[in-house]
Amino acid sequence: MMDDENKNLVLILLVLALFTGMAVEVSEGSTAVGVSLFLISVFLLTRINFKQLGSSGLLKKSKTYFVIGIFIVSADLYYNFKHGGELGTLDVMTLFFGASLIGTQLQNPQIERVSRFGMYISSVFVVLYLIFYTMFAFLNIDFLHKFDHYLILLPTVKLLGLAGIPLEVIATETVRVSGVEEMTVIIGGPCSGLYSMFLLIGIVFGYSRIEKMEVKKTLMILGFCVVVAYIANLFRVIALYFAAYYYGQETMMLLHTHLGWIIFAAVAAGIMYFIELKS
Repeated sequence: MMDDENKNLVLILLVLALFTGMAVEVSEGSTAVGVSLFLISVFLLTRINFKQLGSSGLLKKSKTYFVIGIFIVSADLYYNFKHGGELGTLDVMTLFFGASLIGTQLQNPQIERVSRFGMYISSVFVVLYLIFYTMFAFLNIDFLHKFDHYLILLPTVKLLGLAGIPLEVIATETVRVSGVEEMTVIIGGPCSGLYSMFLLIGIVFGYSRIEKMEVKKTLMILGFCVVVAYIANLFRVIALYFAAYYYGQETMMLLHTHLGWIIFAAVAAGIMYFIELKS
């Protein structure tokens, strides 16, 4: 039976998954669904016995860290407000990191402990994002397009071909679907599944730091996490192609909006269950 500490971490994980779903729904889907997910996440927060989580000992209480957190949040919001842009995934995780850094410096032990977990997750995501999306682009390393083409697009097209659904590859990240209606589908950016993979790596890393797991065990679970996240994303892309072929673009876009964060929540919960079995 799951003890109180691991139950708390699972609840935190569900809150993060619901928060991710809320952000997707508000920006791309249904505002009503987004608000509902937010209310559910708030309810789950009230079910967490924060006192069961250990003391962090990570950052000493310091006004400097508190000010840095406020600066990160303010700078990101100001930049997006000034340029009239919507908050992207990197912005959300940057704000999450800044807010978590602020939370680690508060006197309330409940907020401090949850913020510590959030800081691990958001910092890992931001670092990986900057490496794969920003640094690789600056160095003209064409990793993302090759990843999308060879590891996402071609395998999914091949699998659907074996199932009798013909798809025509017309570009590096684009296929033509000739089903109930003619359309082109682009697999790239968030559809690569890297965002979810970054989040899951951050969750596992944060959990390993909190639980003070051995390095070997942490690396094993991280490897498992990457494989599961990759397979889950293949399933998501196949589902999108399937919907496009049999039901058309409107159904595919509806599935695109809702399916991603639902799979993320299921996969994250499965990984936490696997970690619990290995603990």
